[in-house]
This record gives sequence, structure tokens and C-alpha cells, in this order.
Amino acid sequence: MKKTLVLMSLCVLLASNAVAQFTGPAEPGPTSTVAQAREARLGSYVTLTGNIVAHQRDDYFTFRDASGDIRVEIEDSVWQNRAVGPGTRVRLLAEVDQGVAGRYLWVKSLQVVD
Repeated sequence: MKKTLVLMSLCVLLASNAVAQFTGPAEPGPTSTVAQAREARLGSYVTLTGNIVAHQRDDYFTFRDASGDIRVEIEDSVWQNRAVGPGTRVRLLAEVDQGVAGRYLWVKSLQVVD
């Protein structure tokens, strides 16, 4: 019984690590604008294309597209050591979230676009 339990636990751990190692692209979903993201339901996912134009503090930046600006949170792991400046167009897959300072997007993936 103990051997079976240990073997099952090991299988679960190995299976969860395999899923966490996926490095392919994320499903982009429908493209949105900053204006649409401001009106989207909290917890929904949006895909936006535009530019990161300023660093606010810590992991927070200003993202801009033709419809306006919005605060985005981009953790170090999402950057993947890529150099991105205000002139670099990016596509973000993000979750709409709300904090003390208002609505923002929690970026899950960042892709540099041509």
C-alpha cells in the first residue's frame, strides 16, 4: 500500500512539472484595445497590441495603443530577458484586474511583433 501511494504521488508530481515546462505560444484570443480592456469584466483575458511607453515602479508600466493608456503589471519571468523600448511594438496576453490604484492588466505573456 505504501509503495502504491508513493508511486502515485510521484506520478502526480512529474505530471504537474511537465505541464509547467510548456514554452510554446499562448492562445491569443480575440484582440482588444485599451478602451475595451477598461470595460472588460474583471478576471477576463484580453490580447492587446501596442507599446510599453513608461516604467512606473517595480513591475508596473504604462501600455499605450491607439485608444489610450493603461497600467500593466509585467513580472520579470514574462520579460524573458528581452530588450523592449517605447518604439517596440508588443502583443500582450493579460488578465483584467483591479487594485487600490484602479484597473490594470496583469500580463501573462509578452511577444515582440514586427
